[in-house]
Amino acid sequence: MSTTTVPRVTTSSAAHPDDGDGWPQLIEAVRESGLYPTRSKAEQVTRTVLAALGTHVTGDERVDLARALPGEAARLIASQVPATHRLTAAEFVDSVAARTPAATPATARWDVSSVLGVLPSLIGDGLVTRILTQLPPGYALLFGRADLTPAP
Repeated sequence: MSTTTVPRVTTSSAAHPDDGDGWPQLIEAVRESGLYPTRSKAEQVTRTVLAALGTHVTGDERVDLARALPGEAARLIASQVPATHRLTAAEFVDSVAARTPAATPATARWDVSSVLGVLPSLIGDGLVTRILTQLPPGYALLFGRADLTPAP
């Protein structure tokens, strides 16, 4: 059984001069997690995935998520209009693919998992659990967790 190490995101290390609140560390963690060749690619992926997530997390969880994230990430979450229809995990990945030039379902799943997989170390497992309870089944895997919800 192989394991994947997800870089731990911290906001206490030296920040990039243009953002002292952890955005550069988040981007670097996503770059490492997704094995992206450049910071620019990791930032584009992070922006796309967080904007998509921002449409599906609502209520107190949305507020707490925005509070737990670096400022730029919080703005991406908070600036989205909440969706009226919850997407399944597969539909969510497809929506990210539609927002990403030249993406395939496989590359979009990689992108989503690369971003969402680093969030638990930044926002905490408790908040991730709360977010997952408001999303349809299947999202746990995207956050790097086993999806132990029984099938209907």
